[in-house]
Order: sequence, then structure tokens, then C-alpha cells
Amino acid sequence: MVIVTEMKYLGFVLCLCVGALGGKYSREINEQNASVDGKNPIEFRIAKLNQVWEKAIRMQMPPVRQAELHSDLKIQEKDELQWKKHKAEGLDENGEREAKLRRNFNVILAKYGMDGKKDTRTLENNNLKDHDIREGDVFEDPRLDKLWNKAKSSGKFSEDELQSLRREFQHHKDKIHDYNIFMDTVTRTEEIHKNVISPLEGDVKEHAVHQKHTELKQKMRELNNGFERLRKISHEGFSEDSEFREPRVIELWEMARTANLTEDELDSLKEELKHFETKVEKHQHYQEQLELSHQKLKHVEALGDKEHIMRNKEKYNSLAEKTREMGYKMKKHMQDLTNKISPDGLPHNEL
Repeated sequence: MVIVTEMKYLGFVLCLCVGALGGKYSREINEQNASVDGKNPIEFRIAKLNQVWEKAIRMQMPPVRQAELHSDLKIQEKDELQWKKHKAEGLDENGEREAKLRRNFNVILAKYGMDGKKDTRTLENNNLKDHDIREGDVFEDPRLDKLWNKAKSSGKFSEDELQSLRREFQHHKDKIHDYNIFMDTVTRTEEIHKNVISPLEGDVKEHAVHQKHTELKQKMRELNNGFERLRKISHEGFSEDSEFREPRVIELWEMARTANLTEDELDSLKEELKHFETKVEKHQHYQEQLELSHQKLKHVEALGDKEHIMRNKEKYNSLAEKTREMGYKMKKHMQDLTNKISPDGLPHNEL
């Protein structure tokens, strides 16, 4: 009898836990400041984001990748808390924004290999150091490989320009991968919910599906434009009046030039993009320092000097925190710039 009672109680507790984690944003779960054991601080105010973060730590994800995940989760947290406020004000009646947030979350899980589906992308190399690139490295896309090999052998580029160009090629390769993740996530989500009874019926449901495919088409258009830019540079070299160096900034500037902006707005945006580029470069520098610090910490741990280990661990933890913080600010700034250039665009996490 005692055993049965205990099992019933355990079942009741589990039901409570499942209910709390079901996305209802309860105050007890979503606004915690400390974990149950009172030792490890809670990183996020939303329970499911904490679960992802804790899993990443258990997986011993590479430090730079872990910092990138933290930044993406912070952006997701900001968007979800903002949605919660809007929903309370009755501003998401058809659930469209909620669906986008759910899709963004699934994209994050897929991007970092936490959705239970094997990711064929190499995770060990964060592609931070241009001088570490081996001759045998390829971009896993025949068109990119052909362009890259032509650019390398053309004699039109200095070493610095080749490094800049390679960053653009790598950025394009990452965008192809992100597009494939997004497309796969949309497809799987549609399959899962195809036969599920939903309040989104008739015209409303059709509109939601249309929005997903509109976003996919926009991403494909961006990929095509990016490839055309790489093709042009590979054939003609960098122009003398190149405004920016970083691929993400170049992409934003190209978007701005084709948007419906006045000359004054473009001039103002150009200045803001220069500040943003400095932020991107500074973040990249911290990523490199974090990776080096991690390598040094592993070396020191192998030697076994506790005092030395403690000093290096403190430095590493400080760098990790700074890199995560800068990553979030950079991605938030990019999100703001994207919305400024395309005010009617779909809000999303920059993967």
C-alpha cells in the first residue's frame, strides 16, 4: 500500500514537472535565479532554454561553439519574452508569431546537433584561423570549390584579400547549411502537424504555410545573390571602393542598397554598419582568444599543477563570459539592423 501511494505521488510530481515545462512560462520556472541545488546559476528565464544549455555543457561542446549557442539562446529568450508580453496584450491572435518562435527554436536545436538528428558538419574546427587552413580543405559545394580554386590561381588577390575572400566563401557555405537546416525543420514541422487538429484552419492555416514558404524563398534569394557576388569578385577581384570587409556586414550593406531607403538613410546606415563591423571583428578576436585559452587550459590540466590550473580556469571562464556577452550584443545589433533595413521582414535568429 505504501509503495502504491509513493508511486502515485511520484506520478503526480512528474505531471507537475511536465506541465511546468510545457511552455506556459510559469513564474516559478521562467524567472529562476538559482538551480535546485543552489550551486549552479540559472542562465535563462525560460526552462527549455536552460535544458538545452545544460545539455550543451554535458556534451562538452567546443568552447567557441558553446558561446555561439549561448548567444542564440539569449536572442531566443529575448524574442520569447517579448512575445509573451505581446500575447498578453492580444497581439498574436492567430498564433503566427508563436509558430515562428517555435520554428526558430527547432532550428537552433538542429544547428547545434541537439535535435536527435546526426549533423554531418564538422564540429571540431571553428574556422577561426585562416593560417590553419589546409590545401585539401573544400567548401562541400562544387560551384564554390570551382570559384575558390579559380580565385586562388588568378593572381588578382593579395594574401590579405584571399583571407577576406575565404571568409566570404565560408560564410556562404554556412548559409547554405543553415538554409538546409531551416528547410528540413519546416518540412518536418509540417509533416508532424499535418493531421493534427489545430485552431489554424482554412484561410488562417493556409496563410501560416504561405509565410513559411515565403521565408524559404527569401533565404534562397539571399543565397543566389551571395553566390553572384562571390562569382563577380572571383572573376574581377575586389573593387577599390569596397566599403566593408566582413561578410555579414557586406550582406547587410547589399540589402540596404536594394531597399527603399533615402540617400540620408543610407549614409546614416553606412556609419552604423562601420561601428557594427568593428563589433564583429572584436567578437571574432575574442573567439580566437577563447579557443587559445581553452587549448592552454587543457595543456595545464595535463601537467596537474592545481594553482596553475585555477589561474588558467579563471581566465578561461572570464573570456568565455565576455565572448558570450559580445556574441549576444552583436547578434542583437544584427537583428536590429536587419529589421531596420527590411521593416516588413520576418523576425528571426541569425544562425
